[in-house]
Amino acid sequence: MSSRSRQRLAVALIFITPAFWSVNYLIARRAPGVIEPHVLALQRWLMAGLLFCFFARTELWAQRRLILADWRHSVVLGALGMWICGAWVYLGGHTTSATNIALIYALSPVMIVVISRLWLKEPFSAVQACGVALALAGVLHVVLKGEWAQLARVQWSVGDAWILAATVAWTFYSLLLRRWPSPLGDGARLGVISLAGVAVLLPFAAWEAAFSPVPAFSGAGLELALAAAVLPGFAAYLAYSVMLRELGTARVSVVLYLGPLYAAVMAWLVLGEPVHGYHAVGMALVLPGIYLVNRRSD
Repeated sequence: MSSRSRQRLAVALIFITPAFWSVNYLIARRAPGVIEPHVLALQRWLMAGLLFCFFARTELWAQRRLILADWRHSVVLGALGMWICGAWVYLGGHTTSATNIALIYALSPVMIVVISRLWLKEPFSAVQACGVALALAGVLHVVLKGEWAQLARVQWSVGDAWILAATVAWTFYSLLLRRWPSPLGDGARLGVISLAGVAVLLPFAAWEAAFSPVPAFSGAGLELALAAAVLPGFAAYLAYSVMLRELGTARVSVVLYLGPLYAAVMAWLVLGEPVHGYHAVGMALVLPGIYLVNRRSD
């Protein structure tokens, strides 16, 4: 595949990947009382990691010495992307609102753009910055349901600290994934990172399994973990890695702004929840913003 074709694929994935991630919104809503956060994250990334490793088994065996030598980077990325981003959001969701979660997560692309420009020296023009601002306005319009006065009435709770930590972790996961290049292919690298994340998650999941009244293993819990492993795990993280490699962290960061819009469509299709006018307004702001950020790929 030529370089131009790879870039076109990466731009297309910007609009496809949020559909995979939106499944996680439905899983998060069904998980309380069915499976604990760390247990869910452990099962999710164990299954996703085994999928990555299965498809990349030849490469992983050939590069086994390099993988062992680079274990520290894998553990850091696994802790950021699979432990903190995988379980802490569920912990925060116990004591904060969905609105607060969405507002805090909306900060991540802005942080990624600023830090990637200062630290990774990625080029980012004023027009692209306007695109980020436009997309941010669109997603906030959706989160606030078109009533911007609600922003002044938002109440913060202890759970917001968990969400903020997950947002910062995702920012640095994205940046370090690009900062620390690897000779491994995207799938092989994600297999190693996923299993490193499982190792980090293991003691926390064991503690939940020992002391929580919610069973660690159940049919409903395994179904949720499997769904989380295949779509928002295997498919979304692989697509995100491809986008980072081809487009850079700053340009890819805006993919997060499609999440609330795709989640609304998913909730309409699966749960029968209505789609409102503010969703259309949000889409009308987010899509031009994403175009401005990625217009260099034309």
